[in-house]
Amino acid sequence: MRNPKIAFQGEIGAYSEQAARSFFQQEIALFPQPTFKKLFQSLASGESEYAVVPIENSLAGSVHENYDFLLEYKLPIVGEIVLHISHNLMAYPGVKKEIIRRVISHPQALGQCRVYLEEWPNLLIEPGYDTAGSAKLVREKKLVDTAAIASKQAAGDYGLEIIAEAIESNHQNYTRFLILAKEAQPPEKGGKTSIVFSTKDIPGALFKSLAVFALRDINLLKIESRPLHGKPFNYYFYLDFEGSLKEEAQKNAINHLKEITAFIQILGSFNKGKTIE
Repeated sequence: MRNPKIAFQGEIGAYSEQAARSFFQQEIALFPQPTFKKLFQSLASGESEYAVVPIENSLAGSVHENYDFLLEYKLPIVGEIVLHISHNLMAYPGVKKEIIRRVISHPQALGQCRVYLEEWPNLLIEPGYDTAGSAKLVREKKLVDTAAIASKQAAGDYGLEIIAEAIESNHQNYTRFLILAKEAQPPEKGGKTSIVFSTKDIPGALFKSLAVFALRDINLLKIESRPLHGKPFNYYFYLDFEGSLKEEAQKNAINHLKEITAFIQILGSFNKGKTIE
């Protein structure tokens, strides 16, 4: 079987790579991308066959940039996976904590380890573009006064020694990743569906939009608003609901919604994801 080509943001050892390996459960060809925009472009251009995209974290909330890219690139969601995130402090081999003066990592990881870092006097905290990229930098530059915060896999990938494990302030730290492809792959039944829509400028517009699901006993799972560019203080609404668009009730709800909204786009129907501890 040919290895599927998977794009993700970050360096080898990133949490997105772990999500990709956990979801596909087979040998995969990895295409690391420096930014989320490059990630979407990799899939849109055909360089990769799938993309793994973080969309929300249980502590930090939604990744708003990726909600916008879902709308812009129109690449369907075909799956999801939830990954337990545990941060580790790592340094160049042989380096002791006493000589470390700087810690680098992705801003979100630094924020999630705030309590641990605040107990470290005179420490310089420096944001980087990626957790695994920070680990890579420590190794390549042989930074003996600098530690990185990243995954255990990153420590192994870059030959760093873990000084402290599970340093996140809240251990109930989970990130939900979406799996994107070029073609939709809706399940015959069950799962969930994601859409985005904007309402007409009339009283009760959002209430009426959500009512099309209540009328059919369809459970809503999440709603997220994002600014509608070019129209200040108008919004797109991203909505997740139970069921596949191959099911009659869900299809009827969408057809009803199309009649009363100004805009609607289907982001994908897919099976509910597993949680990986």
